[in-house]
Amino acid sequence: MSDVSRRELLGAAALTAAGAALPGLAGAQGARPSSARLKQSVCRWCYNKIPLPEFFKACVDMGLPAVDLLTEEEWTIAKRDFGLTCSTGFPAVRSIPDGINNTKFHDGIVASLTEMIPKAAKAGIPNVITFFGNRRGQDLEEAKVNSVACLNRIKPVAEAEGVTVIVELLNSKVNHKDYLGDNTPYGVDICKRVGSPRVKLLYDIYHMQIMEGDILRTMGDNWDYIAHLHTGGVPGRNELDDTQELQWKTIAKWVADKGYQGYFAHEFIPTRDPLTSLREAVQLCTV
Repeated sequence: MSDVSRRELLGAAALTAAGAALPGLAGAQGARPSSARLKQSVCRWCYNKIPLPEFFKACVDMGLPAVDLLTEEEWTIAKRDFGLTCSTGFPAVRSIPDGINNTKFHDGIVASLTEMIPKAAKAGIPNVITFFGNRRGQDLEEAKVNSVACLNRIKPVAEAEGVTVIVELLNSKVNHKDYLGDNTPYGVDICKRVGSPRVKLLYDIYHMQIMEGDILRTMGDNWDYIAHLHTGGVPGRNELDDTQELQWKTIAKWVADKGYQGYFAHEFIPTRDPLTSLREAVQLCTV
């Protein structure tokens, strides 16, 4: 996702208070497809123009069990008023360029995640997110050593609480110039060095299609290090339709056939009616 768009999510925080104004929706349940083998989710930031309660209600109505990338205030409303899970929590300290590769950011990242992880565990949230950071001319081995050191400080609380810290792979060709985690081998190497079942990758299919392609083979070869998935049409990061190059029904079925227990989270920017586009994506990926 764009750094600007994620910052805009903070500006939408005031909308969360509106959730309390919708009585009678606590524990509401949508129509969950009984045959669905894939747990789908959706990233809130792509729909920031829709008031939070309205968006959560729409998610319930189309059968989504979870919403991705929520702050603590937002996930509280999602669960309390709409019966929705948060599939990935947003920590208070988060920056795509200022990531785990740079030691000067470690204390802030570690403190924020250490505070958040027990709250996420209590709320039943499986993942919290962090980022590899921008290179800024840094030696790659130094970046890896620093990243491992930061994640090693976080992993004890993650393991104790049963919450996975996911580090996101992003493209550096179109959206995130100079980002270090722009390829699967880089992320996998760091995860291997950390050696924790609670430190894994967020494999964003949109971003990695731009950088690497060969999506199914790459995921299969590195499956043990992937904990969460994001979608997005290529090119453009828009709807999962016939205007882009990936076959999402095939991808969704492949992921389900792997016995994937995580969330398949939609992170595309709709160009048409946003909820119609989301509904179509959910239907397409119901396998």
